[in-house]
Amino acid sequence: MDLETGIERAAGLIKRSHRVVVFTGAGISTESGIPDFRGPGGIWSRYDPEDFTYQRFISSDSARIKHWEMIKETFAIEASPNPAHIAIAELDRLGKLDCIVTQNVDNLHQKAGVSGKKVFELHGNTRWIKCLGCGQRYPMSEISQRLKMGEAVPDCVKCHGILKPDAVFFGETLPQDVLNDAIAHSQSCDLCIVVGSTLLVYPAAYLPYYAVQAGAKLIIINLGETPMDAEASVLIAGKAGEVLSRIIEKVKGSSNDGGALGAE
Repeated sequence: MDLETGIERAAGLIKRSHRVVVFTGAGISTESGIPDFRGPGGIWSRYDPEDFTYQRFISSDSARIKHWEMIKETFAIEASPNPAHIAIAELDRLGKLDCIVTQNVDNLHQKAGVSGKKVFELHGNTRWIKCLGCGQRYPMSEISQRLKMGEAVPDCVKCHGILKPDAVFFGETLPQDVLNDAIAHSQSCDLCIVVGSTLLVYPAAYLPYYAVQAGAKLIIINLGETPMDAEASVLIAGKAGEVLSRIIEKVKGSSNDGGALGAE
C-alpha cells in the first residue's frame, strides 16, 4: 500500500468510527527529541537493560548512578509535543478519541491538550519523582536542576531516602487499575490506531490484539515491522508527525465535503 492510499484509507476509517483508541510507543516521542530505546542507536544499545531492573535500582549504588545517567539523557530534557501529539489531540477535539493508551512516560499527550482522564499510562510518568522512604514527591524539573548541577544520585532532602521516578521499571508490575481500564477500552473501541510502537513489550502489546479480537479495525503507523502487521487494515511506514497530520487534515476535509472518503 502506497503512502497516499494509506492516508486516504486511514482517514476514511476514522471518519466512520465513533470510539478510537490510540496506542502509542516510543516512536512517537523520538520526534520530540526523546531518544528511542530499542531502535538502532537507541538507549538499550548503549546501556545494558539488565542494569535497569527495580531490584538492581534499590540494591545497588552503581545501578542508581546508571539509572540517573540515562534519565538525565532522556526524561530530564525539556521536550515539547510534536505534530503527532497535536494531531491526536485534534482527533479528540473532533469527538473521535475514546482514549490514548501509551507506553510512554513523558506526559507529552497531556501537554498537547488531551485530558489526563483520557490518557492511560501503562508505564507511569516521569513528571514526578518519589522518595521510596518517606513518600515525599518532587517535580522532575526540580530533580533535573540537581542533575545539571552535578548530582550523580539525587536523594530525598527530607529523609535522604532513595528517589525513584514515578514510572514502571523492569521487574515492577504495571498499575493494575490502569491496565484493566486500558483493556476495557480496547475491547470496546471500533478503531485502534498504533503509533510508533514495535508491539514487542508485553503485556502492553496485547491491547491492539484485544481490540482486533473484539471486532475493531486496526491502523498501524510505524517505521518498522510489528507482529500485528498482517492484522492491520491500514499499514503505513512513515514518520508519525507527518503521517498523522495529513490523516487528520483528510478527516477534517471529509467533514466539510460531505464525507466523500468512503471506500476502504
